[in-house]
Amino acid sequence: MLTALSIRDVVLIERLDLTFGPGLTVLTGETGAGKSILLDSLGLAIGARAESGLVRATAEQAAVTACFTPPEDHAVGDLLDEHGLTAEDEIVLRRIVGKDGRSRAFVNDHPVGVGLLRRVGSLLVEVQGQFEQMSLADPARHAGLLDAFGTPAPLRQAVAEAWRAWRDALKTLGQAREAIAAAERDEEWLRHAVDELATLAPRLGEEDALARERQRLQQNERRAEAIAAALSELTPRDRRGSGPASSLRAAARSLQRLVPTGQPEAANPADPALAALERAEEALAEAETLLTRLAADSEVDPRLLEQSEERLFALRAAARKHGVAVPDLPELLDTLAARLAALETGAAEIAALEQAARDTRERYAAAAGKLSAARTAAAGKLEKAVARELPPLRLDKARFFAEVSDLPEASWGPGGTDQVRFLIATNPGQEPGPLARVASGGELSRLMLAMKVVLSAGSAVPTLVFDEVDSGVGGATAAAVGERLARVAEGVQVLVVTHSPQVAARGAAHMRVAKASGRDRTSTTVSQLGAEERREEIARMLAGETVSDAARAAADDLLRVQRPPQGLLV
Repeated sequence: MLTALSIRDVVLIERLDLTFGPGLTVLTGETGAGKSILLDSLGLAIGARAESGLVRATAEQAAVTACFTPPEDHAVGDLLDEHGLTAEDEIVLRRIVGKDGRSRAFVNDHPVGVGLLRRVGSLLVEVQGQFEQMSLADPARHAGLLDAFGTPAPLRQAVAEAWRAWRDALKTLGQAREAIAAAERDEEWLRHAVDELATLAPRLGEEDALARERQRLQQNERRAEAIAAALSELTPRDRRGSGPASSLRAAARSLQRLVPTGQPEAANPADPALAALERAEEALAEAETLLTRLAADSEVDPRLLEQSEERLFALRAAARKHGVAVPDLPELLDTLAARLAALETGAAEIAALEQAARDTRERYAAAAGKLSAARTAAAGKLEKAVARELPPLRLDKARFFAEVSDLPEASWGPGGTDQVRFLIATNPGQEPGPLARVASGGELSRLMLAMKVVLSAGSAVPTLVFDEVDSGVGGATAAAVGERLARVAEGVQVLVVTHSPQVAARGAAHMRVAKASGRDRTSTTVSQLGAEERREEIARMLAGETVSDAARAAADDLLRVQRPPQGLLV
């Protein structure tokens, strides 16, 4: 419900802070006092059109803030979540309008577009004015109102579920048809691609395994090359057989000639060098033996490396060709093969899916038929219930109709196959027509009140505002209006702008709107009335400018039917 309204610099209002409670709150005051400014201000906060004329003459901008406490699990929470806004216990709507007519909108201090502000506001407040397009006059809402009045929720849920199942079946069928059509268009390419990939036969994890094997073979090849290079340094490199070993032997022979001729037993001064040369020759022979063994152990088959590289490069080429990663090639082969197989089994699959779509349509139609029957029965009850409310509101000649008709199949939806329209004929012999077109402003307001009395139990909007719903009526009719407003207020919060003392006496709380004129400015004020002030205000409404004791006594009579106030504060 609406808990607070703060207004700054709107027309004649400089600063005004109001708080509201549940039940019926009445706003009274003389004509021109500024009651419409309050409604215009509330309208700004809930997304109505902004105009520069609303800004007070001496101010640069106007601002209105409205605070609401929605019921638990209210639809406004889902809407806020959908747009990334925090759905708190209190929802604050704020609108700022500059002198140039431009406006800014906020929800819980987050800047939003006016469209979203209007959507949020429509879930929290409903304004019933004489010349406004009221929600009850909107045919798009009539089915929901009729359902809330008298159709079982399980029937509506069954229809919604059957609709989703039918839609899913049609979606699956459409996807299968598209897949087969695409496969037929690409059949030649599919066959070539499947044959090519099947021949390649890619395996999961094969790329990594081939890369590791390639690296291992390359390392072995480099090792073999290094060993061969070392051996080549130790072995003769020309026809003369020159090399490290022959060089050592030649050096030894040269040193042996140092022994004097004819003195074979004489000591050779180069014996240590000869011994070293002998050891060097033995080490060289050992190194050659070891390298020969390593070369034998490291022998590489060049065909293995070539085959690994060819396989790896073939996989990567196929992946580039099809625009996928190498690990995805097996899955791609399965997908393309399935598309190709669908060409052969497609007719049977389509037939099965078509049958499934027919079956789900029949189930939806059967569920929708039960809902239609329930709506037709509820429509009759609604017509009778509204008809009972019309005579006391001086609409005894009016006839209300809740029409349930079939929609074309193209317009079927999760809500069923029905079009629901509320129609009215205000005079005998008149053809029923849409509410907003047939009834006059006052008739339409009272008709909406009658319907609200009947439908308020199913209302999802927690706050209703009635603007002069009692216009043009008095006496017993005004009393009937007040009594019905009080009944509606038992289920939802109701604010009503009224000139009728019979309606004002029904309020759980009473506000008086007044215009005060100073030397250089005029301003609108709003005051909460206590018991004695309320008596005087109702007496003024009864008597006019001069309040007599008789008017006060009549006011006391009217106030005796009023319930105790419910705690409105200003």
